[in-house]
Amino acid sequence: MSDTENNPTAGTPRDKIIQVINELRTYIQQDGGDLEFIDFTDEGIVKVRLHGACVGCPGAAMTLKNGVEARLKQIVPEVVAVEKVD
Repeated sequence: MSDTENNPTAGTPRDKIIQVINELRTYIQQDGGDLEFIDFTDEGIVKVRLHGACVGCPGAAMTLKNGVEARLKQIVPEVVAVEKVD
């Protein structure tokens, strides 16, 4: 196992983002949805795609902002925002 697999604060910002998203996916999958990492832009935007029950869910936007984005900003200071893509 690499350092980034054991420690979400190790590695590049992209590595950290992927690690945090993979950890959060477990919780999202328990509700029938899923989250896919798409990109991390030079402007600090994390782009994700929603799957399953998350598609069309009225609470998905809140989950992205208050859950995913908040957690990513805690671990990866380079993150400015999280946006969903279709």
